[in-house]
Amino acid sequence: MSENYYDHGTAAERYERAKLFFDAKEYVTAAGILDGLVSEAPEQVAPRLLLARAYYHSARLAKAERELLAVLERDPVESYARLMLGRTLERQGRTADAAPHLRMAAALSGDFGDARP
Repeated sequence: MSENYYDHGTAAERYERAKLFFDAKEYVTAAGILDGLVSEAPEQVAPRLLLARAYYHSARLAKAERELLAVLERDPVESYARLMLGRTLERQGRTADAAPHLRMAAALSGDFGDARP
């Protein structure tokens, strides 16, 4: 993405702009904005998680997986990232890889389903 309106403003303003594009289902544009934010502040989990969601919804699953793994490296008990990683892996046909992440997401969120005695 070239230097334009989307790139201007504070990090907080750009994050809000990215959320607006995400909510409007303009995932590629949202990802373009968020990619810059993540580069500037890689330790921030929220922009990286939204970037992963934008990649997931625009079917860029390898990129979504990479960002979700980075989120989980920073916050291993981020249940939504676990759930998303599981679903991202499932969407890639990697159900065996997805299963532990989906189980952990369920446990972290307190949703034990049929697993409770």
